[in-house]
Amino acid sequence: MPVGRAPLGRTPSRRRYLMCEPRHFEVRYAINPWMDTDAPVDPALARDQWGNLVQAYRDHGHTVETVAPVEGLPDMVFAANAALVVDGRVFGSSFHAPERRPESAAYEAWFKAAGYDVHVSGPVCEGEGDLVPAGRFVLAGTGFRTERAAHREVQEFFGRPVISLDLVDPRFYHLDTALFFLGEEDGEDGGAGDIAYYPAAFSPGSREVLRRLYPHAVIATEEDALAFGLNSVSDGRHVFVAPQAHGLIDQLAHRGYVPVPVDLSEFRKAGGGIKCCTQEIR
Repeated sequence: MPVGRAPLGRTPSRRRYLMCEPRHFEVRYAINPWMDTDAPVDPALARDQWGNLVQAYRDHGHTVETVAPVEGLPDMVFAANAALVVDGRVFGSSFHAPERRPESAAYEAWFKAAGYDVHVSGPVCEGEGDLVPAGRFVLAGTGFRTERAAHREVQEFFGRPVISLDLVDPRFYHLDTALFFLGEEDGEDGGAGDIAYYPAAFSPGSREVLRRLYPHAVIATEEDALAFGLNSVSDGRHVFVAPQAHGLIDQLAHRGYVPVPVDLSEFRKAGGGIKCCTQEIR
């Protein structure tokens, strides 16, 4: 099925996203293998790419709200890392890197001003970077950032089963760089929904868990994973995806999804992409 053709049987749902303008975005330090302080960011291009993503969401009927960027916090643009929001409840992050820890207070202030109570994680936990609501489960990554103890805290807070997954490749240091949730599959999977992922990012046991839970998952190549194709956002029909992930785009279109390519290549210099810039308020 060609990219852009409306599929049958895929129904989008309106989403509400929280994002942060990349006013202060730069690679000032290196806390993951993608970051190189000798590779400067093009600020104008980064702003344009981010603005294109905001417009793409709005063009597809989604609501985008913004949190004010804070000078000195260059990674605050990666809003997904700030929290996990499910059923109107906010589980706030405790960042691993000292450079990012002040982001928690900025996002907590936004949520409180919007009328939410915020529970801040005790163990290290980096929000939707490592926590992916997927059907009846929350898939939870560990190995580089979020601690396994946070998985237990998430389960107790939301009352949803949490499936712990071990990440083993430092290039895929957050779960949302190696896996994303596509949507429900008409109940045939018992409520697990469907995902796309790159198996080699996970330990053998975690790969087997994913294979059993999601036997019909979209399997990404290393090339597409390195293009940040798995750092994507799906509304159940449209998939906002890196245009460099050619094979993944073809697979998604074949499955009846509508890929919406949005280039965030400038953010890849800091190890981020579409999902990293997008916090979903559920």
